[in-house]
Amino acid sequence: MIHLRRQDFDQLDHLYRINLINSCTGFKSANLIGTKSNGGTANVAVFSSVTHLGSNPPLLGIVFRPVSDVPRHTYENIKETGQFTINHIHEGIFEDAHHTSAKYDRDISEFEVTHLKEEYKNGWHAPFVKNAPIQMALTYCEEYTIRANNTTHLVAEIKDLFINEELIENDGFINLTKAKVMAINGLDGYTTPVLQKRLAYQRPKPLVNGIL
Repeated sequence: MIHLRRQDFDQLDHLYRINLINSCTGFKSANLIGTKSNGGTANVAVFSSVTHLGSNPPLLGIVFRPVSDVPRHTYENIKETGQFTINHIHEGIFEDAHHTSAKYDRDISEFEVTHLKEEYKNGWHAPFVKNAPIQMALTYCEEYTIRANNTTHLVAEIKDLFINEELIENDGFINLTKAKVMAINGLDGYTTPVLQKRLAYQRPKPLVNGIL
């Protein structure tokens, strides 16, 4: 096995280090975040940092790179309007989804330069991505600065959840395999996970005289 120590990271090529550290944690969720400025410009951008924070209330977290370095249109729109959407990336749109990482001017909507389509429903100001198998509408709750690298961890609450009916199993489990929902390996490696098996809730094994 290759062994890299902390001091070795600083000697690596910049891009090599970015790819290495971004992929060593494993597969990440692949989502499109939709926002819209008060001025009416829609924005959609790919994110791999969406995480579950809790079910009651239903909270999700998103990590934003330092917002003071360069314009962060998604973050700015969320702070301006207080709302956004999260849409799952599937096999049919992943190349267009990835293109949303390109740095366009604030007055250019990524919907205009890709085949992704805006969808508006339930009176929501921010756009959903049409035909995404899972769509969520969220509102801003709070944020925390991670001082170690000056990133921002934003916390939001799910207000509306739209799911293709055939994906939901009897116990509420959403089978993402059926929708060919994708995951991201590192920054640019897209893959379609396949559900192998669901395992039962685990309890300790019975001990006999203190031995398994």
